[in-house]
Amino acid sequence: MRGNSRFRSIDRRSYLKGCLVGVGSTLAFGGVASADHLEREYSNVVDIVDAGADPTGETPITPVLREVVDDDTLIQFPEGRYAMDEQLRLTDFDNVGFVGHDATLVPANYYQFDGPQYRLFRLGTRTAPGRDLRFEGFEIDQTAANTGIRVINAEVEDGLLVRDVVVNGIHDAGTWGPGLFNIVDPDGEGHVDCFKAPDGGVHVDSTPNEGNMWKGPTGIHVNEYHDGTLIFENCELGGFPGNGLYGFTENGQIGIDGGHFENSGTASIRLSGSRGAIRNASITVDDNPDDASGQHAIRIDDGETFHIENVTIDAPEPNGEAIRVMSDVEDVTIEDTDVSVGEGGSSAIRLDSGSGTATFSDVDVDIDGSAYAFRILGDDPGAVTLKDVSVTGDASGIPIRHAILCERDDVTFQGLTLEQTGSDERGGLYLSGDDYRIADSNLETANTAIAITGASDVTIEDTVARSSESNSVHIYADSGSVSLEDNSFPDGVRDDR
Repeated sequence: MRGNSRFRSIDRRSYLKGCLVGVGSTLAFGGVASADHLEREYSNVVDIVDAGADPTGETPITPVLREVVDDDTLIQFPEGRYAMDEQLRLTDFDNVGFVGHDATLVPANYYQFDGPQYRLFRLGTRTAPGRDLRFEGFEIDQTAANTGIRVINAEVEDGLLVRDVVVNGIHDAGTWGPGLFNIVDPDGEGHVDCFKAPDGGVHVDSTPNEGNMWKGPTGIHVNEYHDGTLIFENCELGGFPGNGLYGFTENGQIGIDGGHFENSGTASIRLSGSRGAIRNASITVDDNPDDASGQHAIRIDDGETFHIENVTIDAPEPNGEAIRVMSDVEDVTIEDTDVSVGEGGSSAIRLDSGSGTATFSDVDVDIDGSAYAFRILGDDPGAVTLKDVSVTGDASGIPIRHAILCERDDVTFQGLTLEQTGSDERGGLYLSGDDYRIADSNLETANTAIAITGASDVTIEDTVARSSESNSVHIYADSGSVSLEDNSFPDGVRDDR
């Protein structure tokens, strides 16, 4: 049972409360354990050098690892360099630990490694998972050419702890990316803390494995066999051609707390699953070394409930929407988040047609390119709320005139602050659905501040809208009912009905 996990205790109900809003804060794995305390968690403690492993990096250590690894065993790596030219595969295990103390793992290059199993550690499989796995305290030296080998492939039922793993050097062999983690039991939990691969990876077409993989490696992968709960805390990923952190699951839950992610193809963070959360993270898009067709900072693909909080996105060289919510997402909340998008044609935040309810609270968007700050698509029934949202920046109104495009029905703008005066063509809100409420808002634009085009059941109250080159409000001829109460529209209301 989950409660028998030896080296941590998690209050699952508290943790899951609020759609993973607490993310890493409710996990109680504790700090770095003392040597004595750590050793008491295992019946057998092995010093890998005492067991015959070479700490100079000359002789590969995997044969020694195979001899000593067993259930209820801790393998400790003293300071040194440890060469590996084949994977260690272990399945159906219980309570196994690998702990480095200033230890560096040195993969062989692509040609010398025993492929096609290009992994250093494969610990559990989906059909023969392990339980209670600790892996921590390693640097991986991939600075030599063509040594980009997956560090760890871990599939466990429960009790995964991976932390303080740093990959130095670009992932350049065209093999699987640095880490894959799955919790295969729906009641199982795991924690990955400070897993870092800041140098990223290169496209497979520029590697020895050309033609044998689509695009290339993903930094951290969680696949369809993940059914439990998995938290990534304070991780760091450079640009990978596949994705950065990619959680692709139907029933599992994934939380991200802290860390920095940048410049990956498709998305630096890409999630699906029953629940997901991203908190306290920063994401940058300022380079496209592999000529990727799109580089979202965050993309939410599919699932029930997602929460994004206290996230900073800086995209001075945008290549795709900073945040995109796809059509199969049922509910998303984004709050206390800052998004900055530079010149170009990429919108800041996009809700696809078919997506469900969405709430934006205390979100600040600064956009300099001629694109949408918010692009809310479709006539779907899912309500959308923007509360205390601000839109600033020097965006031009050519070719995209309006800062916020809203096709969706049942949308509320409460406390919206919008300043868009980058060119004479730049406008504010464009509404084309039904059932809108704009309240307690302040809009200042060059072109029309609020354009009502074919919309109906629109209420605007306690709102100030100014336009230096056009009207405060323009109601087009095909629009339905519009109610205006206690507003200040110094540049007039044009009503073509």
